[in-house]
Amino acid sequence: MSLLQRAELAPADPILGLTEAYNKDERTDKVNLGVGVYLDEDGKLPLMAAVREAQQRYLAKGLAHGYLPIDGLPAYREAVRDLAFGTEVDSSRIVTVEALGGTGALRIGADMLRQLAEESTVLVSDPSWENHRALFTRAGFTVDSYRYYDQDARGVDFDGTLASLRAAEPGTVVVLHACCHNPTGYDLTDEQWDRVVDLIAERELFPFIDMAYQGFGAGLEQDGAVVAKFVAKGLSFLLSTSYSKNFGLYGQRAGALHAVCADADEAARLLSQLKAIVRTNYSNPPAFGAHVVATILADDALRAQWADELEHMRVRIATLREQLVAGIEAAGVTDMGFIAQQRGMFSYSGLTTQQMVRLRDEYGIYGTNAGRLCVAALNDGNLAHVAAAIAAVRA
Repeated sequence: MSLLQRAELAPADPILGLTEAYNKDERTDKVNLGVGVYLDEDGKLPLMAAVREAQQRYLAKGLAHGYLPIDGLPAYREAVRDLAFGTEVDSSRIVTVEALGGTGALRIGADMLRQLAEESTVLVSDPSWENHRALFTRAGFTVDSYRYYDQDARGVDFDGTLASLRAAEPGTVVVLHACCHNPTGYDLTDEQWDRVVDLIAERELFPFIDMAYQGFGAGLEQDGAVVAKFVAKGLSFLLSTSYSKNFGLYGQRAGALHAVCADADEAARLLSQLKAIVRTNYSNPPAFGAHVVATILADDALRAQWADELEHMRVRIATLREQLVAGIEAAGVTDMGFIAQQRGMFSYSGLTTQQMVRLRDEYGIYGTNAGRLCVAALNDGNLAHVAAAIAAVRA
């Protein structure tokens, strides 16, 4: 018997499986609000003007497609490190490794932590992005959760968060969303972050921050402010960053893992371990997306253009939230105004699994069974249909 015959059928990914079902749906008014992709006013994936210019500059050089170093393009690593941490931080104690998107950065970090502290437990927020639990479980960790969302209050269960962290054992790895919490859209306030940082330091927990949506919440600087809080506290931590959303480079898998260490010596040792993990997984990262990001962040004019485009996207998403609420209210449901108070690409709609199934079966609108909807996929052509359908399943 072949070893391959032992393979069992794995369940479909809860998000990507929705897209597969959506693609098979023959209805012309179907809407995919499951996958986290920003679509423009015409319902298409946009190519940002700054990205178009940067890629044209790179292609005009006519360079051969050589390998990058194991840890990635040096100019890219420096540029994204400065984007995440600013230029005032002691860079000698920060390790930055180019990764295959934010997911790749999380997995590199998970594998490294598993080597260093295999006995640790990982805590993810309840709820969290579905892949967080799956990824750390695959890496060999026992994964538990900390309280985060208060369904009745439509917001963060902050007392529950503090209680969960206070009960965690020293050395526990805590996965935190820097901004635009996925899937709820509810973020901690500035003052709440201060208390979380203090408690993590007090309890000797290890933070692993996931920042996949910088610029989509309150703005580039505001969304990244939590990183500075951990640095100022003197903590060592990991940070995963993704440039899929804020540069529109979904298919280029541009991401990075950053590690803030105690000193330069510790950073050098950690880098050697991360490079060994990368080498034995995929050897070295892709080049094109890294060159595009590095080109934009190194050019003042391109960087300003990119920031303006990102701000347009952020404001448009906030406007779509307001329009969705208005459409639902016009259809007779008046208790979903909380959608406009959430941040980022996603809305935790409060719809039940049964209601989400009805949205798919009866109206061709695809979102996760947990009630998460991608607001960034709405536009003038589908918003009225979505609003009316939500009101109908709520009736």
